[in-house]
Amino acid sequence: MSTQHRPQPLPLDGITVVAVEQAVSAPFATRQLADLGARVIKVERRDGGDFARGYDTAARGLASHFVWANRGKESLAVDLKDPRGLEVVHRLVAEADVFVQNLAQGAAARLGLDAATLCARHPRLIAVDVSGYGAGGPYAHKRAYDMLVQCEAGLVSVTGTPEQPVKAGIPAADIAAAMYAFSGVLAALLRRGVTGLGGPVEISMLDSLAEWMGHPLHHVMHGGEPPARTGVAHAVIAPYDAYPTSDGGQVLLSVQNDREWRRLTEQVLSAPELADDPMFASNAARTANREKTDSVVAQALVSMNTEDAIIRLEAAGIACARLNSVADLAAHPQLAAQDRWREVESPAGPLRAMLPPIGLPGGPAPRMGAIPALGEHTDALLHALGMTDAQIAALRRDGVVA
Repeated sequence: MSTQHRPQPLPLDGITVVAVEQAVSAPFATRQLADLGARVIKVERRDGGDFARGYDTAARGLASHFVWANRGKESLAVDLKDPRGLEVVHRLVAEADVFVQNLAQGAAARLGLDAATLCARHPRLIAVDVSGYGAGGPYAHKRAYDMLVQCEAGLVSVTGTPEQPVKAGIPAADIAAAMYAFSGVLAALLRRGVTGLGGPVEISMLDSLAEWMGHPLHHVMHGGEPPARTGVAHAVIAPYDAYPTSDGGQVLLSVQNDREWRRLTEQVLSAPELADDPMFASNAARTANREKTDSVVAQALVSMNTEDAIIRLEAAGIACARLNSVADLAAHPQLAAQDRWREVESPAGPLRAMLPPIGLPGGPAPRMGAIPALGEHTDALLHALGMTDAQIAALRRDGVVA
Protein backbone atom coordinates (compact mmCIF):
# COMPACT_ATOMS: atom_id res chain seq x y z
CA MET A 1 0.00 0.00 0.00
CA SER A 2 1.41 3.39 -0.96
CA THR A 3 2.01 5.93 1.77
CA GLN A 4 -0.49 8.21 0.03
CA HIS A 5 -3.34 5.75 0.70
CA ARG A 6 -2.17 4.29 4.01
CA PRO A 7 -4.86 4.77 6.68
CA GLN A 8 -4.02 7.70 8.90
CA PRO A 9 -4.72 7.78 12.63
CA LEU A 10 -6.20 10.81 14.30
CA PRO A 11 -3.31 13.23 14.94
CA LEU A 12 -3.42 12.94 18.73
CA ASP A 13 -4.04 9.19 19.05
CA GLY A 14 -1.92 7.95 21.96
CA ILE A 15 -1.76 11.35 23.70
CA THR A 16 -3.18 11.45 27.23
CA VAL A 17 -4.39 14.72 28.73
CA VAL A 18 -5.30 15.31 32.37
CA ALA A 19 -7.30 18.46 32.98
CA VAL A 20 -8.34 20.11 36.24
CA GLU A 21 -10.76 22.43 34.54
CA GLN A 22 -14.01 24.31 34.83
CA ALA A 23 -16.25 26.76 32.94
CA VAL A 24 -15.17 27.34 29.31
CA SER A 25 -11.56 28.34 28.63
CA ALA A 26 -9.75 25.13 29.61
CA PRO A 27 -12.63 22.73 28.82
CA PHE A 28 -13.05 24.10 25.30
CA ALA A 29 -9.29 23.77 24.71
CA THR A 30 -9.21 20.15 25.84
CA ARG A 31 -12.32 19.31 23.83
CA GLN A 32 -10.37 20.26 20.70
CA LEU A 33 -7.67 17.80 21.79
CA ALA A 34 -10.26 15.07 22.39
CA ASP A 35 -11.82 15.62 18.96
CA LEU A 36 -8.39 15.04 17.40
CA GLY A 37 -7.93 11.73 19.20
CA ALA A 38 -6.40 12.53 22.59
CA ARG A 39 -7.61 10.75 25.69
CA VAL A 40 -8.82 13.52 28.02
CA ILE A 41 -9.33 12.79 31.72
CA LYS A 42 -11.43 15.56 33.23
CA VAL A 43 -10.88 16.01 36.97
CA GLU A 44 -13.97 17.46 38.67
CA ARG A 45 -15.13 18.32 42.16
CA ARG A 46 -16.95 15.36 43.67
CA ASP A 47 -19.74 17.64 44.95
CA GLY A 48 -21.26 18.94 41.73
CA GLY A 49 -18.30 18.77 39.41
CA ASP A 50 -17.40 21.48 36.91
CA PHE A 51 -19.70 24.35 37.86
CA ALA A 52 -20.63 24.78 34.20
CA ARG A 53 -22.74 21.64 34.64
CA GLY A 54 -25.19 23.87 36.52
CA TYR A 55 -25.39 26.88 34.20
CA ASP A 56 -28.70 25.84 32.64
CA THR A 57 -30.76 22.79 31.64
CA ALA A 58 -31.37 23.70 28.00
CA ALA A 59 -29.81 20.59 26.41
CA ARG A 60 -32.46 18.05 27.43
CA GLY A 61 -31.72 18.69 31.08
CA LEU A 62 -27.97 19.22 30.65
CA ALA A 63 -26.16 22.56 30.57
CA SER A 64 -25.54 23.87 27.06
CA HIS A 65 -22.07 25.22 27.92
CA PHE A 66 -21.06 21.84 29.34
CA VAL A 67 -22.42 19.86 26.39
CA TRP A 68 -20.55 22.14 23.97
CA ALA A 69 -17.16 22.00 25.69
CA ASN A 70 -16.88 18.51 27.20
CA ARG A 71 -17.65 15.75 24.74
CA GLY A 72 -15.21 12.87 24.43
CA LYS A 73 -13.82 13.10 27.97
CA GLU A 74 -13.59 10.78 30.96
CA SER A 75 -14.87 12.22 34.24
CA LEU A 76 -13.04 11.61 37.51
CA ALA A 77 -14.84 13.08 40.53
CA VAL A 78 -12.37 13.61 43.36
CA ASP A 79 -11.71 15.85 46.37
CA LEU A 80 -8.36 17.54 45.71
CA LYS A 81 -8.30 18.89 49.26
CA ASP A 82 -7.96 15.34 50.58
CA PRO A 83 -4.34 14.13 50.24
CA ARG A 84 -5.58 10.78 48.94
CA GLY A 85 -7.55 12.46 46.19
CA LEU A 86 -4.66 14.74 45.27
CA GLU A 87 -2.34 11.72 45.12
CA VAL A 88 -4.67 10.08 42.57
CA VAL A 89 -4.38 13.11 40.29
CA HIS A 90 -0.59 13.28 40.67
CA ARG A 91 -0.37 9.59 39.70
CA LEU A 92 -2.45 10.25 36.60
CA VAL A 93 -0.31 13.26 35.66
CA ALA A 94 2.85 11.16 35.98
CA GLU A 95 1.60 9.01 33.09
CA ALA A 96 0.16 11.85 30.98
CA ASP A 97 1.55 13.81 28.06
CA VAL A 98 -0.36 17.02 28.77
CA PHE A 99 -1.81 18.66 31.87
CA VAL A 100 -4.19 21.63 31.69
CA GLN A 101 -5.63 23.67 34.56
CA ASN A 102 -7.59 26.89 34.97
CA LEU A 103 -8.07 27.03 38.72
CA ALA A 104 -8.17 30.36 40.53
CA GLN A 105 -4.80 32.08 40.67
CA GLY A 106 -2.56 30.39 43.24
CA ALA A 107 -4.79 27.34 43.78
CA ALA A 108 -2.84 25.06 41.43
CA ALA A 109 0.47 26.00 43.06
CA ARG A 110 -0.90 25.17 46.51
CA LEU A 111 -1.75 21.70 45.19
CA GLY A 112 1.56 21.24 43.37
CA LEU A 113 -0.34 21.29 40.08
CA ASP A 114 1.10 24.44 38.55
CA ALA A 115 3.03 24.10 35.31
CA ALA A 116 6.44 24.99 36.75
CA THR A 117 6.23 22.40 39.53
CA LEU A 118 4.89 19.62 37.32
CA CYS A 119 7.36 20.20 34.47
CA ALA A 120 10.28 20.15 36.91
CA ARG A 121 9.03 16.79 38.19
CA HIS A 122 8.12 15.34 34.76
CA PRO A 123 10.45 16.67 32.03
CA ARG A 124 8.37 15.26 29.13
CA LEU A 125 5.11 16.73 30.41
CA ILE A 126 3.49 19.70 28.70
CA ALA A 127 1.67 21.64 31.43
CA VAL A 128 -0.70 24.48 30.63
CA ASP A 129 -1.71 27.21 33.05
CA VAL A 130 -4.78 29.11 31.82
CA SER A 131 -5.45 32.25 33.85
CA GLY A 132 -7.44 35.44 33.62
CA TYR A 133 -4.64 37.98 33.69
CA GLY A 134 -1.36 36.06 33.95
CA ALA A 135 0.83 34.95 36.82
CA GLY A 136 2.20 38.36 37.82
CA GLY A 137 1.25 42.00 37.91
CA PRO A 138 -1.45 43.89 39.80
CA TYR A 139 -4.32 41.93 38.17
CA ALA A 140 -2.94 38.44 38.80
CA HIS A 141 -5.43 37.62 41.58
CA LYS A 142 -8.38 39.53 40.13
CA ARG A 143 -11.47 37.48 39.30
CA ALA A 144 -11.61 36.97 35.55
CA TYR A 145 -14.99 36.06 34.14
CA ASP A 146 -15.49 36.39 30.41
CA MET A 147 -17.53 39.60 30.40
CA LEU A 148 -15.10 41.26 32.81
CA VAL A 149 -12.16 40.46 30.55
CA GLN A 150 -14.08 41.70 27.51
CA CYS A 151 -14.37 45.02 29.33
CA GLU A 152 -10.72 45.12 30.43
CA ALA A 153 -9.55 44.27 26.90
CA GLY A 154 -11.55 47.10 25.33
CA LEU A 155 -13.73 44.79 23.23
CA VAL A 156 -16.91 46.25 24.71
CA SER A 157 -15.76 49.77 23.80
CA VAL A 158 -15.78 48.95 20.08
CA THR A 159 -18.91 46.75 20.07
CA GLY A 160 -22.45 48.07 20.04
CA THR A 161 -24.19 51.21 18.86
CA PRO A 162 -23.04 54.82 19.10
CA GLU A 163 -25.28 55.17 22.16
CA GLN A 164 -24.57 51.88 23.91
CA PRO A 165 -21.48 49.66 24.25
CA VAL A 166 -22.30 45.95 24.48
CA LYS A 167 -20.41 42.77 25.20
CA ALA A 168 -19.98 40.14 22.52
CA GLY A 169 -22.85 37.67 22.47
CA ILE A 170 -20.49 34.72 22.88
CA PRO A 171 -17.77 34.21 25.55
CA ALA A 172 -15.07 35.74 23.36
CA ALA A 173 -12.36 35.93 26.05
CA ASP A 174 -12.90 32.31 27.07
CA ILE A 175 -12.86 31.12 23.46
CA ALA A 176 -9.74 33.14 22.63
CA ALA A 177 -7.85 31.66 25.60
CA ALA A 178 -9.09 28.17 24.74
CA MET A 179 -7.87 28.33 21.17
CA TYR A 180 -4.44 29.67 22.16
CA ALA A 181 -4.17 26.93 24.80
CA PHE A 182 -5.09 24.36 22.14
CA SER A 183 -2.54 25.68 19.63
CA GLY A 184 0.05 26.06 22.41
CA VAL A 185 -0.29 22.36 23.25
CA LEU A 186 0.10 21.40 19.59
CA ALA A 187 3.23 23.55 19.27
CA ALA A 188 4.70 22.09 22.47
CA LEU A 189 4.01 18.54 21.25
CA LEU A 190 5.88 19.32 18.03
CA ARG A 191 8.80 20.70 20.01
CA ARG A 192 8.81 17.67 22.29
CA GLY A 193 9.01 15.45 19.22
CA VAL A 194 12.31 17.15 18.37
CA THR A 195 13.84 17.73 21.83
CA GLY A 196 12.17 15.05 23.93
CA LEU A 197 11.21 17.71 26.46
CA GLY A 198 7.84 19.16 27.36
CA GLY A 199 7.57 22.36 29.35
CA PRO A 200 5.14 24.98 30.62
CA VAL A 201 2.59 26.78 28.45
CA GLU A 202 1.11 30.00 29.83
CA ILE A 203 -2.14 31.45 28.52
CA SER A 204 -4.16 34.36 29.86
CA MET A 205 -7.62 35.47 28.80
CA LEU A 206 -6.53 39.12 28.71
CA ASP A 207 -3.48 38.42 26.53
CA SER A 208 -5.58 36.32 24.17
CA LEU A 209 -8.36 38.85 23.72
CA ALA A 210 -5.88 41.75 23.52
CA GLU A 211 -4.33 39.95 20.52
CA TRP A 212 -7.76 39.74 18.90
CA MET A 213 -8.10 43.50 19.44
CA GLY A 214 -5.06 43.98 17.18
CA HIS A 215 -6.67 46.16 14.51
CA PRO A 216 -8.27 48.80 16.76
CA LEU A 217 -5.32 48.58 19.17
CA HIS A 218 -2.71 49.33 16.50
CA HIS A 219 -4.94 51.96 14.94
CA VAL A 220 -5.15 53.87 18.21
CA MET A 221 -1.55 53.27 19.36
CA HIS A 222 -0.18 54.70 16.13
CA GLY A 223 -2.21 57.87 16.07
CA GLY A 224 -5.69 56.97 14.83
CA GLU A 225 -8.97 57.84 16.46
CA PRO A 226 -10.72 55.13 18.50
CA PRO A 227 -13.06 53.16 16.21
CA ALA A 228 -16.66 54.31 16.43
CA ARG A 229 -19.32 51.84 17.53
CA THR A 230 -21.56 51.39 14.52
CA GLY A 231 -23.80 48.41 15.30
CA VAL A 232 -23.65 46.13 12.27
CA ALA A 233 -22.57 49.00 10.01
CA HIS A 234 -18.98 49.44 8.91
CA ALA A 235 -17.12 52.44 10.29
CA VAL A 236 -15.43 53.46 7.00
CA ILE A 237 -17.44 51.80 4.21
CA ALA A 238 -20.95 52.71 3.00
CA PRO A 239 -23.33 51.18 2.29
CA TYR A 240 -22.35 48.33 4.63
CA ASP A 241 -25.21 47.63 7.03
CA ALA A 242 -28.33 45.56 7.63
CA TYR A 243 -31.56 46.76 6.03
CA PRO A 244 -35.14 45.58 6.74
CA THR A 245 -37.19 43.73 4.15
CA SER A 246 -40.94 43.50 3.65
CA ASP A 247 -41.34 40.14 5.41
CA GLY A 248 -39.73 41.26 8.64
CA GLY A 249 -36.25 39.98 7.84
CA GLN A 250 -33.03 41.91 7.46
CA VAL A 251 -30.39 41.70 4.76
CA LEU A 252 -26.83 42.88 5.22
CA LEU A 253 -25.04 44.12 2.13
CA SER A 254 -21.57 45.46 1.50
CA VAL A 255 -20.43 47.71 -1.34
CA GLN A 256 -16.64 47.61 -1.46
CA ASN A 257 -15.93 49.93 -4.41
CA ASP A 258 -17.54 52.40 -6.78
CA ARG A 259 -18.08 49.82 -9.52
CA GLU A 260 -20.22 47.84 -7.12
CA TRP A 261 -22.11 50.99 -6.17
CA ARG A 262 -22.95 51.56 -9.81
CA ARG A 263 -24.25 48.01 -10.17
CA LEU A 264 -26.29 48.39 -7.00
CA THR A 265 -27.93 51.61 -8.22
CA GLU A 266 -28.71 50.18 -11.65
CA GLN A 267 -29.78 46.62 -10.82
CA VAL A 268 -31.20 46.78 -7.29
CA LEU A 269 -32.12 50.36 -6.41
CA SER A 270 -33.49 51.16 -9.89
CA ALA A 271 -31.88 54.59 -9.52
CA PRO A 272 -28.93 54.69 -11.96
CA GLU A 273 -28.67 58.46 -11.60
CA LEU A 274 -27.21 57.93 -8.10
CA ALA A 275 -24.10 56.28 -9.53
CA ASP A 276 -22.61 59.63 -10.59
CA ASP A 277 -24.31 61.86 -8.03
CA PRO A 278 -21.48 63.70 -6.19
CA MET A 279 -23.18 62.86 -2.90
CA PHE A 280 -22.71 59.10 -3.55
CA ALA A 281 -20.17 58.63 -6.35
CA SER A 282 -17.25 57.66 -4.09
CA ASN A 283 -16.98 55.69 -0.88
CA ALA A 284 -15.68 58.80 0.89
CA ALA A 285 -18.79 60.70 -0.23
CA ARG A 286 -21.15 57.87 0.70
CA THR A 287 -19.57 57.57 4.13
CA ALA A 288 -19.76 61.33 4.70
CA ASN A 289 -23.43 61.14 3.70
CA ARG A 290 -24.11 57.84 5.44
CA GLU A 291 -27.66 58.67 6.55
CA LYS A 292 -28.74 59.56 3.01
CA THR A 293 -26.89 56.55 1.56
CA ASP A 294 -28.57 54.20 4.00
CA SER A 295 -31.92 55.83 3.35
CA VAL A 296 -31.88 55.23 -0.42
CA VAL A 297 -30.79 51.62 0.07
CA ALA A 298 -33.37 51.00 2.79
CA GLN A 299 -36.21 52.46 0.70
CA ALA A 300 -35.46 49.99 -2.09
CA LEU A 301 -34.99 46.87 0.03
CA VAL A 302 -38.04 47.40 2.23
CA SER A 303 -40.22 46.85 -0.85
CA MET A 304 -38.77 43.34 -1.34
CA ASN A 305 -39.01 40.20 0.73
CA THR A 306 -35.77 38.72 2.07
CA GLU A 307 -35.42 36.02 -0.58
CA ASP A 308 -36.05 38.42 -3.49
CA ALA A 309 -33.57 40.92 -2.06
CA ILE A 310 -30.87 38.26 -1.78
CA ILE A 311 -31.53 37.06 -5.34
CA ARG A 312 -31.29 40.57 -6.79
CA LEU A 313 -28.18 41.49 -4.82
CA GLU A 314 -26.37 38.30 -5.80
CA ALA A 315 -27.37 38.76 -9.46
CA ALA A 316 -25.79 42.23 -9.29
CA GLY A 317 -22.61 40.83 -7.74
CA ILE A 318 -23.15 42.59 -4.39
CA ALA A 319 -21.92 40.78 -1.28
CA CYS A 320 -24.86 40.08 0.99
CA ALA A 321 -26.11 37.91 3.83
CA ARG A 322 -29.26 37.22 5.78
CA LEU A 323 -29.19 38.53 9.36
CA ASN A 324 -29.83 35.09 10.83
CA SER A 325 -30.98 34.11 14.28
CA VAL A 326 -29.36 31.31 16.27
CA ALA A 327 -32.24 29.07 15.22
CA ASP A 328 -31.52 29.97 11.60
CA LEU A 329 -27.92 28.89 12.11
CA ALA A 330 -29.06 25.53 13.46
CA ALA A 331 -31.07 25.04 10.27
CA HIS A 332 -28.50 26.63 7.91
CA PRO A 333 -28.64 24.99 4.47
CA GLN A 334 -24.88 25.24 3.98
CA LEU A 335 -24.14 23.32 7.18
CA ALA A 336 -26.64 20.68 6.11
CA ALA A 337 -25.22 20.47 2.58
CA GLN A 338 -21.69 20.09 3.98
CA ASP A 339 -22.89 17.32 6.33
CA ARG A 340 -21.62 19.15 9.41
CA TRP A 341 -24.01 17.61 11.96
CA ARG A 342 -23.53 14.48 14.05
CA GLU A 343 -25.02 13.02 17.22
CA VAL A 344 -23.04 12.50 20.40
CA GLU A 345 -24.11 10.39 23.36
CA SER A 346 -24.82 11.97 26.72
CA PRO A 347 -26.49 11.12 30.02
CA ALA A 348 -29.66 12.61 28.50
CA GLY A 349 -29.45 10.53 25.32
CA PRO A 350 -28.13 11.47 21.85
CA LEU A 351 -27.57 15.19 21.27
CA ARG A 352 -26.95 17.01 18.01
CA ALA A 353 -23.46 18.46 17.68
CA MET A 354 -21.40 20.07 14.96
CA LEU A 355 -18.22 18.58 13.53
CA PRO A 356 -15.10 20.50 14.63
CA PRO A 357 -13.89 23.09 12.08
CA ILE A 358 -10.53 21.37 11.48
CA GLY A 359 -10.97 19.05 8.52
CA LEU A 360 -8.43 16.29 7.83
CA PRO A 361 -9.55 14.74 4.51
CA GLY A 362 -8.39 11.20 3.95
CA GLY A 363 -8.11 10.44 7.66
CA PRO A 364 -10.59 9.13 10.20
CA ALA A 365 -13.49 11.27 11.36
CA PRO A 366 -12.99 13.38 14.49
CA ARG A 367 -13.57 11.47 17.70
CA MET A 368 -16.80 13.07 18.91
CA GLY A 369 -17.16 11.03 22.05
CA ALA A 370 -19.87 11.02 24.67
CA ILE A 371 -20.49 13.81 27.17
CA PRO A 372 -19.62 12.27 30.55
CA ALA A 373 -21.76 12.08 33.63
CA LEU A 374 -20.05 13.36 36.76
CA GLY A 375 -17.68 10.65 38.00
CA GLU A 376 -18.70 8.25 35.25
CA HIS A 377 -15.14 6.98 34.85
CA THR A 378 -13.91 7.23 38.44
CA ASP A 379 -13.84 3.50 39.13
CA ALA A 380 -12.23 2.59 35.82
CA LEU A 381 -9.50 5.19 36.26
CA LEU A 382 -8.77 4.11 39.82
CA HIS A 383 -8.66 0.44 38.78
CA ALA A 384 -6.18 1.41 36.03
CA LEU A 385 -3.95 2.90 38.74
CA GLY A 386 -3.91 -0.49 40.46
CA MET A 387 -6.46 0.14 43.19
CA THR A 388 -8.61 -2.71 44.41
CA ASP A 389 -12.39 -2.66 44.79
CA ALA A 390 -11.95 -2.43 48.55
CA GLN A 391 -9.63 0.58 48.26
CA ILE A 392 -12.02 2.36 45.92
CA ALA A 393 -14.96 1.60 48.20
CA ALA A 394 -13.03 3.11 51.11
CA LEU A 395 -12.38 6.30 49.13
CA ARG A 396 -16.07 6.54 48.31
CA ARG A 397 -17.06 5.92 51.90
CA ASP A 398 -14.76 8.70 53.06
CA GLY A 399 -16.05 11.14 50.44
CA VAL A 400 -12.74 11.37 48.56
CA VAL A 401 -14.21 10.28 45.22
CA ALA A 402 -17.63 10.02 43.65
